[in-house]
Amino acid sequence: MQLHEYQAKAIFARYGIPTPQGAVVTSPQDAYATARELEGDVVIKAQVLSKGRGKAGGIRLARGAEQARQLTESILSLTIHGLPVYKVLVEPSADIYQEFYLGIHNDRATEQPVITATTGVIGMSISASRHSGRLAREVIDPLLGLQDHQVRHLLLSLELPRHLWKPFGQIAHQLYRCFDENDATRAEIDPLALTRSGQLVALDGNLVIDDSALFRHPTLADMRDLSAESPQAVRAHALGLAYVPLRGEIGCVVNGAGLGMAVMDMIHAASLRLGAPQISLANFIDIGGGARGDKVIAATQIVISQAEVRALLFSVFGGITRCDEVAYGILQAINAFSLRLPMIVRLAGTNAEQGRLLIESAGLPTLQSATSLTEAAEKAVRAVQEIAR
Repeated sequence: MQLHEYQAKAIFARYGIPTPQGAVVTSPQDAYATARELEGDVVIKAQVLSKGRGKAGGIRLARGAEQARQLTESILSLTIHGLPVYKVLVEPSADIYQEFYLGIHNDRATEQPVITATTGVIGMSISASRHSGRLAREVIDPLLGLQDHQVRHLLLSLELPRHLWKPFGQIAHQLYRCFDENDATRAEIDPLALTRSGQLVALDGNLVIDDSALFRHPTLADMRDLSAESPQAVRAHALGLAYVPLRGEIGCVVNGAGLGMAVMDMIHAASLRLGAPQISLANFIDIGGGARGDKVIAATQIVISQAEVRALLFSVFGGITRCDEVAYGILQAINAFSLRLPMIVRLAGTNAEQGRLLIESAGLPTLQSATSLTEAAEKAVRAVQEIAR
């Protein structure tokens, strides 16, 4: 779950990380009042869960309250990468002398948190691996936490003057506390600005919370902005289903994220073999273990609601999940939604034979079974090819 900038910075402030004293508003009049109260120049920042706000015109500098009102009216009329802007953050502008990036994320290679610091901002379109300034990284043992010697390595690598060591080190430690105590997968300050008055200030914040840990953080869970998510993601979340939107034509229902990733790889391989490299998954939805027919029906409805879907692929490995129950749910979904899309079903494991018998005995021309994931992927790709002809 990604938080808005203003939400992330409010949490950072609770951990003692310096942040600008701004306000979130939803109308030009409120922006005018806030700008008058702050005095001087202010920055108007669209609050949407999207990259590239600045390039889309969602971040503007206002010189005075009247211009703040005008720019807020303009920004509130924007739609940035498909997301309408409902609120903006009004903050005093900063007299920046130097900018840094400071971020912590879970690293898959080391299976531990990693803290990264750079001179200059990373930005939304530039990765740390291609950053041209000074850069330092430290792997954090989650049992020990961020250690002082690791922070000193960051400071030395960035060649910071000694008078910044203490405030920069405090911010690094507090950012890790925030990351750890809130079960975050990413916590970033980009940029962490050094002002001409010698203060370090978090001018932007990004905080992503592990969805699986939200039950431990009901206050954070209440901060979720469902208006920034797709209708499919909202419905899947309400049903306790894991939904991943993609950009292809094949809708996919699986029971397990690992299986979903395997299906993605197999679809890619099949599309290359069949000379259609542009064909890929439109999404995948994880119905989890022990799913019954009603969950299969709900998952199918979510997948087909995506307009790009041209075919459906079900891949289920039955352990505690019964394949015959899944097959029964698929047949119910076909009747409930009058489905005419090509559907390929691959079942393996518990009651797989009974499930395949149900699928094959249905006698529906659009419904096919497959005995392997390779066969299922090829059939799904061919189905999309046939529709495109």
